[in-house]
Amino acid sequence: MSTFVLLIYEFFKTGLFAVGGGPATIPFLMDIANKYPWFTIEELSNMIAISESTPGPVGINMATYAGYQALGIFGGIVSTLALTVPSIIIILIIAKFLEGFQENRIVKAVFAGIKPAVTALICVAVLNIMKVSLFDISDNAFSPRIASIIICVIIFVLIQIKQTKKLHPAFFIIFAAAIGIVLKL
Repeated sequence: MSTFVLLIYEFFKTGLFAVGGGPATIPFLMDIANKYPWFTIEELSNMIAISESTPGPVGINMATYAGYQALGIFGGIVSTLALTVPSIIIILIIAKFLEGFQENRIVKAVFAGIKPAVTALICVAVLNIMKVSLFDISDNAFSPRIASIIICVIIFVLIQIKQTKKLHPAFFIIFAAAIGIVLKL
């Protein structure tokens, strides 16, 4: 199957099943990284950082980046469209029947079941990204990246302090980037 068709298939599937926004797309992107040579798990952590720090929905930013990695600008456009089309279709269907869906007990039960599943998917993604970001996993070796762990702890402590909670998130992104540059991570 051609890369073009695979991009459409994988990102349409991601858009259809990644309920919960951008973080819910991470497990799907990890699966894509394991199946295809478009990007590696290590590159995924960079994709997430770039997607988090650029304007726009995280999932769409990551789909655009992954598609670009696979097929250039055309791939970025195709993967972004493939990711968003399922949502557009679902929203149009729901809008058509909105009144009937709002109080439907089956719909309420389905969403009650989806919430823990999405939470679990996001938790797994966070753990996998932490593993890639904080530990060197090469040739079955598993050693901590001390500088990365220190930066993580410092940022975590800073966001717990009342005075720093008022700071804009961009401060923490710039702070972590500056430390990473200084330490050449």
